[in-house]
Amino acid sequence: MDALPSGYAARSLTPADLDQVYAVYAADELANAGELSIEREDIDSDWSRPSFDLAADAIAVTHAGAIVAAGEIARHGNRAEAAVHPDHQGRGIGQWLESWLADRAVRQGASSIAQIAPQGSTKDRFLIDSGYALAHTSWVLQLPEGAAIPDRPLPPGYALRTATGDDIAAAYEVVQRAFGEWEGRARESYEDWRATIVDRPGTQPWQLRVITQGGHVVGTAFTILDTWKNGYVQQLAVEREHRGRGLAQILLADAFSGARARGAATSELSTDSRTGALGLYEKVGMVVRQTWVNRRRELTPPR
Repeated sequence: MDALPSGYAARSLTPADLDQVYAVYAADELANAGELSIEREDIDSDWSRPSFDLAADAIAVTHAGAIVAAGEIARHGNRAEAAVHPDHQGRGIGQWLESWLADRAVRQGASSIAQIAPQGSTKDRFLIDSGYALAHTSWVLQLPEGAAIPDRPLPPGYALRTATGDDIAAAYEVVQRAFGEWEGRARESYEDWRATIVDRPGTQPWQLRVITQGGHVVGTAFTILDTWKNGYVQQLAVEREHRGRGLAQILLADAFSGARARGAATSELSTDSRTGALGLYEKVGMVVRQTWVNRRRELTPPR
């Protein structure tokens, strides 16, 4: 691994670095995407996952004592996040971080590593130049202000409610089974899932909703009301055998309605090319606002 430029140093991260790391990630996203979607709570909850070892799985690059770049490896080495503050780009720090992340991923047993970036952005071009190939495409869709998802009645025998008690673990299972149908999607532990969903800082009960049949959870949606008063559906899943009955649309309309009742002016979600759901969301009036790419490169194990 090449050395960092003169005047820069690397060190492990601690929970006390959260605000500095958020500032770097936010500045990098603003430069690449033109707007912010990342929140401090996103990083806080990610760092709270039991499978994540902050001291070993993340790194900071400092200049004059301040953090100017950071990176982390998660999900058994298969997913990476990295950012360099725009004021410190073009000095080889990104390449150094990429080497560190690849080395840490290999040590975790990963055979490949993935990162995401806004399509066509500076970060996207950096990933391509670093040997990353397209894995799948993601779209952020928005329901225009003043619009609403068309209402659909619940089919007979189904009920919609806020998740309580055992509903939470049942919702987790629905999500894992549904998302597990995607190529390359590994099952997430319950503890890791909880850290970024119901235990995410600021989460309130209304955010996790479930549809049941015969007392069993068969569909679920989790919504975040973010800093910018946007209702963002982070997860939406329906059991395979209960699809085709309008349950996903009912959950979506309910999620956006719940966010609007608490001050949301706009509503969003993301989907990707593995799900085949883009047309469904466009059909109910949502429009693509951003396109992101998930890029992956193969790793060479040490000899």
